[in-house]
Amino acid sequence: MAAAAAGPGPGSGPGDSPEGPEAEAPERRRKAHGMLKLYYGLSEGETAGRPAGSDPLDPTDLNGAHFDPEVYLDKLRRECPLAQLMDSETDMVRQIRALDSDMQTLVYENYNKFISATDTIRKMKNDFRKMEDEMDRLATNMAVITDFSARISATLQDRHERITKLAGVHALLRKLQFLFELPSRLTKCVELGAYGQAVRYQGRARAVLQQYQHLPSFRAIQDDCQVITARLAQQLRQRFREGGSGAPEQAECVELLLALGEPAEELCEEFLAHARGRLEEELRSLEAELGPSPPAPDVLEFTDHGGSGFVGGLCQVAAAYQELFAAQGPAGAHKLAAFARELGGRYFALVERRLAQEQGSGDNSLLVRALDRFHRRLQAPGALLAAAGLAEAATEIVERVARERLGHHLQGLRAAFLDCLTDVRQALAAPRLAGKEGPGLAELLANVASSVLSHIKASLASVHLFTAKEVSFSNKPYFRGEFCSQGVREGLIVGFIRSMCQTAQSFCDSPGEKGGATPPALLLLLSRLCLDYETATISYILTLTDEQFLVQDQSPVTPVSTLCAEARETARRLLTHYVKVQGLVISQMLRKSVETRDWLSTLEPRNVRAVMKRVVEDTTAIDVQVGLLYEEGVRKAQSSDSSKRTFSVYSSSRQQGRYAPSYTPSAPMDTNLLSNIQKLFSERIDVFSPVEFNKVSVLTGIIKISLKTLLECVRLRTFGRFGLQQVQVDCHFLQLYLWRFVADEELVHLLLDEVVASAALRCPDPVPMEPSVVEVICERG
Repeated sequence: MAAAAAGPGPGSGPGDSPEGPEAEAPERRRKAHGMLKLYYGLSEGETAGRPAGSDPLDPTDLNGAHFDPEVYLDKLRRECPLAQLMDSETDMVRQIRALDSDMQTLVYENYNKFISATDTIRKMKNDFRKMEDEMDRLATNMAVITDFSARISATLQDRHERITKLAGVHALLRKLQFLFELPSRLTKCVELGAYGQAVRYQGRARAVLQQYQHLPSFRAIQDDCQVITARLAQQLRQRFREGGSGAPEQAECVELLLALGEPAEELCEEFLAHARGRLEEELRSLEAELGPSPPAPDVLEFTDHGGSGFVGGLCQVAAAYQELFAAQGPAGAHKLAAFARELGGRYFALVERRLAQEQGSGDNSLLVRALDRFHRRLQAPGALLAAAGLAEAATEIVERVARERLGHHLQGLRAAFLDCLTDVRQALAAPRLAGKEGPGLAELLANVASSVLSHIKASLASVHLFTAKEVSFSNKPYFRGEFCSQGVREGLIVGFIRSMCQTAQSFCDSPGEKGGATPPALLLLLSRLCLDYETATISYILTLTDEQFLVQDQSPVTPVSTLCAEARETARRLLTHYVKVQGLVISQMLRKSVETRDWLSTLEPRNVRAVMKRVVEDTTAIDVQVGLLYEEGVRKAQSSDSSKRTFSVYSSSRQQGRYAPSYTPSAPMDTNLLSNIQKLFSERIDVFSPVEFNKVSVLTGIIKISLKTLLECVRLRTFGRFGLQQVQVDCHFLQLYLWRFVADEELVHLLLDEVVASAALRCPDPVPMEPSVVEVICERG
């Protein structure tokens, strides 16, 4: 009644009912759809084409598992206009056709597979039917064979015991025949030299003859065999003692003698004695190659000779000894170990003598190859004779040679650095001797830095051969740890950097007032080199070392910061010493110019003294020289009247206007008191203050030393009127040029003020020159 009240749904005819075949069609389609989802691996809730985030329980979702067509159509009729309904119908028809086409394509694609599977199943049924027939025939045949076997066994049961007895009698007769023929066979084997066959015959018959020796016939055979065996043993001993044959033949003789029952301990001693003779002959041959008369072969050929001769012979002896005298137990093993340890020690001494001759060579490739072969050849006897410690001794030799090579490369780096410094000194001296300009400091610095760095890289590449993967000893703990960290990094690289800094610092300790024979330019160059190392080179070199050698050792190593601090300190000391040396050179000129002049009898000044011009020229040359390697630096703002200032007797720029007007011949002022008052208000000047790494700081230090020397020399002299005026002219000339070199021009003003004031204090008649006249003289000079 509810269905009738609801009315017919869309697409339903008047004769349709829920129980009809049309109602079963959607169920079949849904079942087919589910089988397809199962075939393609889709889950129950997944449906291709359903938008992400849609509700899987939505009855209006066409792709959902709970789709209800009635609800969907009702929704379309309520929400969509006619045009959209027609579009939806068209789109749905298109999708149905596409699905039908896809289904048809899928059926066509799988049709051949279905046919093939059907044929395969049919063929398998036929094959299994044939196999069942063959298994039935096999079972029948096995039953027949079992029956025949049972009848044969029953027939031969009576004869089996008789056959067994006859076979035993036959074997006994053959043994008796062998025993009766044994003396003749032994004699023939001895005559033919077939000692091994004779010993085997004797071994086969010894137990039987020993058991039945109470029988006269067997006793006679035994006596004959003993006589022949004694003669055989004598011949084997003779052959063994002659020693003309090789080690395998002698080992065979010992083995036969042991089989004949000879005493093993005596044979053991004789075997080692003969082996010693052969191995000592190899050692004498190696020692002859090291003699002074013939030229020694290269180290690779020497190790090959020793490896194939002595080491190979020792391996043969050890292997034969252990095989022959295994029954000796620990006593025999100890005897062999002592034997190998003694001869191995002599061989190692010869090898070390030959390796010592390679310490002067710079190439490690041949040496490493020789050490590799030496180490490889000792592994076999080292494994055979673990108690002798041959492998450990060989490894110790390799490690010792590696340490010595590191020391050799360190000496080579030091020598290369000293050679670079010698070249720099020659380049700095050559232009002065020939009167022409040589290479600049920047070029010399670049040459030294590149040369030292190339030598360091070459040394690293050379010692890196010791850790190559193909080298047998490179996997040892020493070469993976201590050699890389303590040997290469600390011993070679860090050691060289510290040695370079120490060598550079040694130039600061040169005796003599002028710094000895060390050119000041060399001090400047070395200071810049150490500063560049502190800035970048040390970090680069240590990083390169760590990357090449993969330092894995846990031993403490020198941090990069520590080395950089040492290099910076070295650079600071060198630059400070450079300032002192250059300051002393200029100070020496000023001191002599003051001490050698009679300031009381000096004529009225008309020119600037030549020494002051020389001071300005030398300072300018130093400024150019330092500017080639160091940056300008920071200066204080310059005043506008720096080049126009002149010096009065009581100047000090801030006090001049205050005290000068009060000075008249009729009213003299206590000049000592005036000077002391001025010093109270002037800033203290630290002459030997720390030098910064820039040009302004260097020139400031040099000028402070020079002017301080001039001041101290002036304080020790007495000046006349014109002498005071000459000092005034000279100081004004220095002020005209020196202020531009220093960080603070006030420093030059203060020192020169103090020089003029000190000269005035030591002048009985202090009459200063007019500033305009001073300026004219200085400009003309």
